[in-house]
Amino acid sequence: MKYTAAEFLDLMDGLDSQLFELLNGLTDDQWKMPTVASKWCVKDVAAHLLDGNLRGLSTSRDGYFGDPPGEIDSYQSLVDYLNKLNMSWTQATKRLSPKVLISMLQMSGPEYVNHLRQLDPLDPAIFSVGWAGEESSTNHFHIAREYSEKFLHQQQIRDAIGNDGLLTEKYFHPFLEVFMKALPHTFKNIEAERGSIVTVIVTGHGGGLWSIIKEDQLWMELHEEPSQPAAAFIIEPTVAWKLFSKSWRKEKAQYSVEIKGEERLGNQVYEMVAVMA
Repeated sequence: MKYTAAEFLDLMDGLDSQLFELLNGLTDDQWKMPTVASKWCVKDVAAHLLDGNLRGLSTSRDGYFGDPPGEIDSYQSLVDYLNKLNMSWTQATKRLSPKVLISMLQMSGPEYVNHLRQLDPLDPAIFSVGWAGEESSTNHFHIAREYSEKFLHQQQIRDAIGNDGLLTEKYFHPFLEVFMKALPHTFKNIEAERGSIVTVIVTGHGGGLWSIIKEDQLWMELHEEPSQPAAAFIIEPTVAWKLFSKSWRKEKAQYSVEIKGEERLGNQVYEMVAVMA
């Protein structure tokens, strides 16, 4: 991971400050605007951010998990369970005013980040990062995932009101670093000659270049500049975060993408999803 756990936590503090300023400036109409998050308006996404703080404190700090989830026997059943939790929360918080939501976010955000600072980055995380194909993860990766969640949902709010203020080197590049951890897992069943390289390039300020290479059995991250990738997937920043969070799919994103080299390998990048969805 390019960024340390401490760096992600400092960025999370900054994200929270940006969020509070953003929400305090919203008009009544802006709170009701639809977002790229299916079925959620701006207020619902803000409520989901609050849920992340409160649920994180309850589970990670307090060891409290609420009602048993029932049988979770597959990745999809886990996704279905999480979706059910998310929808029940946003439905309940519809009775809360924006002012109450902001107040609770201002209380819980710093409290949750302070808790995460107490974790040893090398210890096993309370939950694995399933979208990266991991059955167990370190706290470092868990903290990185929490950063990406906070970034993503605030960006959904900003996108709804026409404000792309987070698409910067400071905040966007670390977010992409986390999301690109899903790239090797996305190619796990894709056959290619040993040594084949696939490169993803996100253009613009805060973007970057990420590559994976086919080894004997696995696709692995490549931590050097590729000389001649078998396929390059080049995407605009305003579309990248939507595609890789499954808000947009290939049919909509393809007009902002250029694929060079082997189409079969390049097209597989469209399938990368770095959230539980």
